[in-house]
Amino acid sequence: MSSTTTRLDAATQLKRRLANPYASTLGERVHLPGEPGYDAARLAWNLAADLRPAAVARPHSAEEVALVVGAALDAGLRVAPQCTGHGAGPLAQQDLGDVVLVKLDELTGVTVDPITMRARVLGGTLWRDVVAEAEPYGLTAAHGSAGDVAVAGFMLGGGVSFYGRKHGISANGVRSIELVTAAGRLVRASATENPELFWAARGAGGNVGVVVALEIDLLPYATVYAGALLWPADDAPRVVRAWRDWTATAPDSVTTSLRILSFPPLPELPPFLSGRRVVLVDGAVLGPDGAAEEVLAPLRSLSPELDLFDRMPVGALLGVHLDPPQPTPSVADHAILGPLDDAGVDAFVAVAEETGVFCAELRQLGGRLAEPDPDGGVVSHIAGSYALLALAMAPTPELVTAGLSATTSVCERMAPWALPTALPTFAERPMTGSGLGSGEESDRLRRAVQDADPRQVLVANHPIR
Repeated sequence: MSSTTTRLDAATQLKRRLANPYASTLGERVHLPGEPGYDAARLAWNLAADLRPAAVARPHSAEEVALVVGAALDAGLRVAPQCTGHGAGPLAQQDLGDVVLVKLDELTGVTVDPITMRARVLGGTLWRDVVAEAEPYGLTAAHGSAGDVAVAGFMLGGGVSFYGRKHGISANGVRSIELVTAAGRLVRASATENPELFWAARGAGGNVGVVVALEIDLLPYATVYAGALLWPADDAPRVVRAWRDWTATAPDSVTTSLRILSFPPLPELPPFLSGRRVVLVDGAVLGPDGAAEEVLAPLRSLSPELDLFDRMPVGALLGVHLDPPQPTPSVADHAILGPLDDAGVDAFVAVAEETGVFCAELRQLGGRLAEPDPDGGVVSHIAGSYALLALAMAPTPELVTAGLSATTSVCERMAPWALPTALPTFAERPMTGSGLGSGEESDRLRRAVQDADPRQVLVANHPIR
């Protein structure tokens, strides 16, 4: 009997068990290769990630997640949790032939407590729903740059928000986690319950369980001074250098991103972007308008073609970064950079143009993002000056190959300024534990993962072994 046949038998066994009356309608939400719903179910948000698991399950409750994990164990299959699949590239590079992809996109919900300034968020919930629920109370969250990113994946991968330099890594705002373990048990982890599991989950995420709910801190903002500044790409040398100088002394109240973007000539794009290469600086400044305008004055003195910074409701911040509003095929590479000298600035500008990547980004770090939190998890801070992301659109297999080469070239060119670390939410290639601590901390993480998953049942985007 071939291994393929054995895996099909195991997946069929899984579905039969979950189709029993005690599993309610769960069996109808388990999709196997060859079935009509399988190809749609296996799609990640990143359409370039070609995931081909043994089965895809879409549970609607924590209890159903536990049923799926238990059935997978009995069938000899492994389990890979997934919320949206924005960062599914690393998972697609692993063998999923004996893996049940547990998609949590239908396990959603938010409950806001304005008194404690916390929210309980179910495992597949998106940031846009959390922000919408918190906004009427004059609150918001340390969310990502896109509203359709899931809370769990972002926060448990560290998370750098536009509030980050003031409030730190987003993972530090997690107060408790409810997860289904590799043994199929539903447990709670916090500073006082399963503290080692709680520590490891905040950074190692899916290596220690399938997260079905989180309790997170909210932030006391009803509005924010935010937006974007835009210049033609010909201005990149002077703008990037000036922004580099500005970030060296900018207060912790501001977090920005600088990108060199190459837009295709598409009619759905606004005229100021369609078919153009531009430099874009976007982000948020916390504080009153006058203080924000003073912070931004050096950038505005560079005479941007477009200035969209203004006071806005916190919900509008989700649209500032211009992330694609629908699933998109892309490939990327990532590095953390230290300070950039003039040669580093010149290299960044040159490689962005020479490789033709869609996006070459520098995310401003520092401030509280760089400060370790003694109560934090394995990723409680990120050392460095900038997070580098190179991204290429990849709608065809040929463009996947070309995009991987181009994005790799960007990071290779910037290697002289790179640090030996990385951030899981930016990394689109498997980190295999590198970047998540070193020395004693790395050993501690591996022990925690081994204790949580001794049989190596769980399959994470960035495996820790």
